[in-house]
Amino acid sequence: MRHFSHDWRRYGGPVDDSELLARLIDGDERAFVEIVTRYQPLLVRVARFYVKSDASAEDVAQDTWIAVLNGVERFEGRSSFKTWLLHILVNRARTTGAKEGRVRPIDLTWSEGTALSKRFDEGGFWREAPVPFTEVIENGMVNAPMVARVHEQIEQLPEVPRAVVTLRDVEGLSTTEVASLLDITEANVRVILHRGRSLIRSAIETTLQGGVS
Repeated sequence: MRHFSHDWRRYGGPVDDSELLARLIDGDERAFVEIVTRYQPLLVRVARFYVKSDASAEDVAQDTWIAVLNGVERFEGRSSFKTWLLHILVNRARTTGAKEGRVRPIDLTWSEGTALSKRFDEGGFWREAPVPFTEVIENGMVNAPMVARVHEQIEQLPEVPRAVVTLRDVEGLSTTEVASLLDITEANVRVILHRGRSLIRSAIETTLQGGVS
């Protein structure tokens, strides 16, 4: 475990990861607190994809932060800090999940009600190309209730689509990165992502029209 200086500096407003990392390497304990606050919820959500319980996900996240403290000076910046952090987490989560006998079924026939099924024709092809739900918001009205509606819908998705949509559309990772982290093919990421986006888009459209899904 690293030894931290208590000679903290004052910083105003949010800072990017690179600055936080520099401060962390310098021994600024508050930088570590800021990084944990920023990424802890994400780590627990992703870990939960691999392990059997919330408690196990919390333990995996804690192990990940210990590994970050012990290895941050070796971070070479070849990827974003977020991607590096998630790879550390996933390696530990996979090990824990294997010990627990965790099985992660991926159902590509997954659907959620008629709102989603109507977007496919009889042959299983898209009637209308799906778009990121973020574009629907940007082209409509951006406000707190709408953002809350999006997050509510994400949380209601089944486990695998929730992980894919969170990493791809909320966290901004690439399809390749998501496939690597979740150990599924890029083709499957695209299929799952499109279906998740479609369901969320339907919910947003319903909200914009004044209805309730």
